[in-house]
Amino acid sequence: MQELKEHGYKVGPGTLYPLLASMQQDGLLKMEETLVSGKIRKYYMITEKGKEILKKAKEKVVELTKEITEEQK
Repeated sequence: MQELKEHGYKVGPGTLYPLLASMQQDGLLKMEETLVSGKIRKYYMITEKGKEILKKAKEKVVELTKEITEEQK
C-alpha cells in the first residue's frame, strides 16, 4: 500500500487484499505466510504464469501509448 501511495494511489486493505487473493486464485501470485514478531505476515510473489501475463500487459500498454502519442497523419 505504501508503494502505491508513493505513486499517487490511495488503496486500502479492503481493496488490495481481495485483489491479491483473486490473483492468487488465478495462479498469477503465490503467497507465503511467515511469523514475524508474533504476527503472521503474508508475502506475495509473482508466478511464471503471472510473469507471462505481465509481459503481455506491458506490450499492450506500449502499443496503446504509441497509438495515443502518434501524430495524426
